[in-house]
Amino acid sequence: MAARPGRSFRLARVDPADTSAFGAPKGRALRESARLVAELGRLQELLYACRGRGLLVVLQGLDTAGKDGTIRHVFTGVNPQGVRVAKFGVPTPEEYDHDFLWRVHPHVPAKGEIVIFNRSHYEDVLAARVDRIVRPGIWRERYRAINEFERMLDREGTSVIKFFLHISEAEQRRRLEERLADPTKHWKFSAADVAERAKWSKYRPAIEEMVRRTSTAYAPWYVLPSDKKWFRDWAVVRLLVDHLEGLGLAWPTLPPELARTVVPK
Repeated sequence: MAARPGRSFRLARVDPADTSAFGAPKGRALRESARLVAELGRLQELLYACRGRGLLVVLQGLDTAGKDGTIRHVFTGVNPQGVRVAKFGVPTPEEYDHDFLWRVHPHVPAKGEIVIFNRSHYEDVLAARVDRIVRPGIWRERYRAINEFERMLDREGTSVIKFFLHISEAEQRRRLEERLADPTKHWKFSAADVAERAKWSKYRPAIEEMVRRTSTAYAPWYVLPSDKKWFRDWAVVRLLVDHLEGLGLAWPTLPPELARTVVPK
């Protein structure tokens, strides 16, 4: 699932329906996910208390890949005071008038905070490439700018972890048809979803190059099989818990002058 920095990468090597990384039935995965969601809530509070680092979680994926669902299920146990979601759609005229990182930089996390990017600056090497919004020379140069941006974030105290939610064409079609059939999901459907689906063959090489060029030791990409929503959620929360545990966080202690404080009756 992890894309190794500097190594070749092919989406064909990732089976969107593969759940072997968990290796147990769905029911057990749901129970394990519930435990991990609770643990993520504890670690998020610890991160907030320490105020030593921030965490930026990037979620990318084609339409219906499950970005909203991942946020809803994985972050259900966190304290809203320390977590934000930033969603990036088609750039506004003002955003087009600035460099491509201008609109994302104000949303990166403060120390102690977790921020989830629902789509991100990576649209500027995906949609911008596929839809020919900019010349090839421009989107190719953006890989270097992205790497330098994320390196700067890491050095300044923000961890970056990136997930690409990989679904099959057949599963995407099933989910689009489900939206059409369910009145409670009509609001999620648009003609643009169908138009984007027709570009699948163009997105594939763009995704592969994005992962290959921007998966780094300080900001790795995890390409997750996402046809099975339960597996997707388990994989995301497992990796986030592992990352936060690896930071070696510890609860702040009272300053000596406060340790002897007596609370008045």
